[in-house]
Amino acid sequence: MNQTLQLKAKLGSFSVVKPHGSLERNLMLLAILLAASSFPVAKLITHAMPPSAMMCVRFFLAAAFLAPFVFIKNGWQFPSPKRLFGYFILSVPLVGFFWGMFESLRFTSVMNTGALYTSVPAITAVYAFFINREKASKSRVMGLLLGTLGALWIVFRGDITLLISLSMNKGDGLFLVGCLFMGLYNPLVKKLYANEPMEVMTLWVLIAGGILLLICSVKDFNNIHWMDIAPSVYGGIVYLSLFSTLITFFVMQFCTIRIGATRVASYGFLTPLFVILLSVLLGLDDFNWQLVPGIFMVLLAMFVIQKK
Repeated sequence: MNQTLQLKAKLGSFSVVKPHGSLERNLMLLAILLAASSFPVAKLITHAMPPSAMMCVRFFLAAAFLAPFVFIKNGWQFPSPKRLFGYFILSVPLVGFFWGMFESLRFTSVMNTGALYTSVPAITAVYAFFINREKASKSRVMGLLLGTLGALWIVFRGDITLLISLSMNKGDGLFLVGCLFMGLYNPLVKKLYANEPMEVMTLWVLIAGGILLLICSVKDFNNIHWMDIAPSVYGGIVYLSLFSTLITFFVMQFCTIRIGATRVASYGFLTPLFVILLSVLLGLDDFNWQLVPGIFMVLLAMFVIQKK
């Protein structure tokens, strides 16, 4: 009997998904706060240059911030062709999402994008089922549905007639496509992770994404008058590179390996709350009390999904 218990304990120690502790929770709250701050910042600077060019600068700048730490800690080592191919695959969802985000903010509001972002957990759960064989319990499915309904409530301001007529603007549609890309990221991280240091994975994913964006924006760079761009725009790009890109990517990858893709993505349900708060404080949107039921639903959904 004792031997059986010892064997079970040993097997349990090899489990990929670990208990959801305070470290992961605190890190994910920080990551979501930083991610939410990227929406109003992006709204303020999105018209300064083409989205693909701005994202290209953002990715390479984030990689430049991280590279010295990675090389000092791990030394210089170029990835194998197989790992490099994996990093390019991981960069595709990020490139698709951030391009959709910056392009959509030219046509829609910060609140709408923040609300639509809460569709990512449900999208992630579907991808995780097929990619990671990560099955969702009935309560988790109910939480995902509740969160999605809350997001729809916020987007359509609680107006059922707008919901029935699917009155979404062009920006909402573009950002929803971006969310479909973003939903792939966490499951692919868990699938392609090869036990390398997390900062190494983060660096090469950023470099791969920057290369893809550079290919897409070569023509745009020739038409940008860099000296005419306001210093505040460059400041916004630096902020997005360091906080909303580098730190957020690292935390999400770290937590995905420890607690699973769906749980990590479910923290996205907090995004509307942070986005609404930040956009109201910055004067980009006015608070509407009709949003409160939607906010309550997405918060309740997160609690249901995180509950063990």
